Amino acid sequence: MNNIERNNIGGLFRVVFRKYAILLALIILMLVLSIMTDKFMTQDNLINILRQISVIAILAMAATFVIITGGIDLSCGSLLALCGVVFAMYARGEESGADPIYPLIIPIVIAVVIGLTFGALNGVLVSVLKLAPFIVTLGTMTIARGTALLISNGRPISDMSGPWKDFGKNGVGIFPYLVIVMIVAFIITAIVLNKTKYGRYLYAIGGNEEAARASGIRTLWVKLSVYVLAGGLVAVAGILQATRMTVGQPNVGSGYELQAISAVVIGGTSLSGGTGAMWGTLVGAVIIGVLNNGLDLMGVSSFWQQIVSGIIIIAAVLLDIVNKKSK
Repeated sequence: MNNIERNNIGGLFRVVFRKYAILLALIILMLVLSIMTDKFMTQDNLINILRQISVIAILAMAATFVIITGGIDLSCGSLLALCGVVFAMYARGEESGADPIYPLIIPIVIAVVIGLTFGALNGVLVSVLKLAPFIVTLGTMTIARGTALLISNGRPISDMSGPWKDFGKNGVGIFPYLVIVMIVAFIITAIVLNKTKYGRYLYAIGGNEEAARASGIRTLWVKLSVYVLAGGLVAVAGILQATRMTVGQPNVGSGYELQAISAVVIGGTSLSGGTGAMWGTLVGAVIIGVLNNGLDLMGVSSFWQQIVSGIIIIAAVLLDIVNKKSK
């Protein structure tokens, strides 16, 4: 084998390793935890991890679209709470466990409309008025949280009807409905991002917005639409959270935006935009869930869990910087 062939093989190995390092990290983490605690690698525990990450994973999918375009969304945790509260208000029965007052589709439609509306507000302020995404979504984060507290009088909305209480607990076979919805959302978002012209536009805008505009891409409308799309996904996550808790909690979701962004960054999406993959985001969410679950099983304090999560986020950002320089 000559030097040229060795260089080609070495270069191919580096590319493959860089692309799938996050998946290798997940496998190693799971192997280590399975050795350290015999409760980890059980069917019930693995399904429980998937149930726990279902909401964060969908939030992370929404954040992936936004971050690939070079934006950021800090409002998703508060918007999740608002959509969950609105959903619970219209999913209530006449009494606990009774038939729903409204048809089952009504709570979903209203919650999704709320999510799309806030997404459109973010999109208009960012794409039309050219305001900084960080400031815009910081403001709408406060508005959404305040609205959730206002319409609920600061109290949880309980007495959801029987079908919605059952949805959060039941499933098909070993897979809970929450996990099934997460998988379906992943498949759809991955197809949109990787197999459509719209997805290519997102990468182009994130890579170089001026060049994308010069090539004929309607960047204003694409950036507006990506926040609307993210708002719709956040509404779905809010509905799942409400059914999982069987209550619309106006205080839920605090810090969820950071967990979602963490999953995106750990999954290899660059915070500066232009690169990323939905499968990486899903793996990033699973890593966070696996790590938290494993530390819980080992009896590690939640305070240490936060420290470890912060270290992982910083390491992922540094790795992103190193990869950019190497390219």
